[in-house]
Amino acid sequence: MTKNFRNNFLVLLAILLCLPAINTFAQAGSNPFASSIGQQENTFLPVDEAYRQDLLLSGNQLSALFEIAPEYYLYRDKLALYRIENGQKTAIPLDLPSGEVIWDDYFEKETEVYRGQLEFPIPFTGTPQNLQLELHYQGCADAGLCYPPQVRHYRVNIASGSIQPIDDGFQGTASGSGGTSSSTPQSESGSAITLPLALLFAFAGGLLLNLMPCVFPVLSIKLLAVSQAAQNDSQRHHHGWAYAAGVVLSFVAIAATMLALRAGGEAIGWGFQLQSPWLVAALAYLFFIMGLSLSGVTEIGSSLMGIGSNLSNSQGLRGSFTSGALASLVASPCTAPLMGSALGFAVTQSAAVALSVFAALGAGMAAPFLLLTYIPALVDKLPRPGPWMDRLKQLLAFPMYLTAVWLLWVLGRQAGGDGVTLVLSGAVAIAFALWLWPSPQWHWLRGSVAVVALSFALILLPRLSTAPQAQQQTSDYWQPYSAELLEAARKEGRPILTNMTAAWCITCLANEKVVLSSDAVSQAIEKLGVVALKGDWTNQDPRISELLAKYGRTSVPLYLLYPANGGEAKILPQILSREELLMELEAAAGSRLRTTSIP
Repeated sequence: MTKNFRNNFLVLLAILLCLPAINTFAQAGSNPFASSIGQQENTFLPVDEAYRQDLLLSGNQLSALFEIAPEYYLYRDKLALYRIENGQKTAIPLDLPSGEVIWDDYFEKETEVYRGQLEFPIPFTGTPQNLQLELHYQGCADAGLCYPPQVRHYRVNIASGSIQPIDDGFQGTASGSGGTSSSTPQSESGSAITLPLALLFAFAGGLLLNLMPCVFPVLSIKLLAVSQAAQNDSQRHHHGWAYAAGVVLSFVAIAATMLALRAGGEAIGWGFQLQSPWLVAALAYLFFIMGLSLSGVTEIGSSLMGIGSNLSNSQGLRGSFTSGALASLVASPCTAPLMGSALGFAVTQSAAVALSVFAALGAGMAAPFLLLTYIPALVDKLPRPGPWMDRLKQLLAFPMYLTAVWLLWVLGRQAGGDGVTLVLSGAVAIAFALWLWPSPQWHWLRGSVAVVALSFALILLPRLSTAPQAQQQTSDYWQPYSAELLEAARKEGRPILTNMTAAWCITCLANEKVVLSSDAVSQAIEKLGVVALKGDWTNQDPRISELLAKYGRTSVPLYLLYPANGGEAKILPQILSREELLMELEAAAGSRLRTTSIP
């Protein structure tokens, strides 16, 4: 049965990775209704098919034309046009027609949009032979997908009547004093990443995810699984495949839920599950129960960890599968290097393409553990099964308790002190219920009281609600992020550091404690006159979701550094170092710090 399970899992993984090809073949078939069926299944068009744009020149009249696909719309307030001259970018005032007013669920406001066709004139003076234009636009589908902001470049020769699209943009341009500064991330190019490259990046990002601080809470799960799966080759291989299946299928399930919610108009991203206070509380309960189980207080929940007297039975494999699922659930909110561009690509594609990318991500995360189960030398380095396994099990209970404490801290940021009090009360009720739980035979009185106590803990979860967040600062130079503050600082020509973070993102917290809160960085921020903006995505915030989408990201951390006097923002690495950050700050400010030593 276990061999069949492994074969079935490999077939399922192959199908998930091949979904884009299957989807393309199905749409290219002879079914005359294939395109409409695909539309009903929310297979979104590529951005250049959803919004076909062109410039038209008739005599000395220049205009821009958009052909907008059915069931898609274009934002009026996202349309902008700039003239590039002598390396300077100047905004061109546009005379746009009135659009349709709708309530936009993504930005949570009323806004004007265009459907079908849009044409507007482009004013200019004289008869320029080399008119360089930069066109900005953004749109969404009625089904819920919002594309990142798009930028296209054109070179127009009025005298000869020629219009030439420029794929790579104009180099060395900056915002002029008379225009609105704009930054265009390189990832916004429609051809910046292809599906094979996205699959490769996702798999490599999954591998690197094992080295990220996000996985620290679940290292004990992996360590216990390794120790228990080392009794013989067959058992070790079976547990490895079960763990891999739990990881991959959990990534796909989380991704499918996220895509379904986005299709329904929710402005959410990767890691959205930990933006829900009740789910954070439920996870705190779960890790608390597992800690009690590992400590020997109760045997309830031991199957979650794959603990059993006979690891060759199906219950042990279910435990390895559950361990993989739990590792994915807790470790997935953060992003590793290479993940950002892959996931940003995935959420703009059809469901089949997106799920294949997320399956590759899960396969990358599961690959190291699966590989370990095929290394014979691993068995030689572990002691023979014996009392040490019980001591190890009890020792590994403490990371579970610490994870529960961390989740309570996250909950405090989300639901305030009252929410933490409710969950602590529920934890006491759970401990009381497990202490009372009749074993080995059922006792109706004790069992009924235990069930009532467990029910009390569960009833508390729906009472949790998001509380207004007080601004949390790791140092005194941070200001709360807003698009208005960002725009004002850009108009002043100041360098800007933006930090998109969340309390449940352990990578973010590690960067803040080690790098962003260091004296060297704090002093550099002050001396260089850098405006530091911090956005907290612990709870859902459409403003931060919009910024993440603009730079092709689906989750935090995201660090952006805007240079002084305009120019494109630079996306900094997700793992920061003080030395590199200080050099980037100096480059963005256009000046050097007086002191070269780093404390």
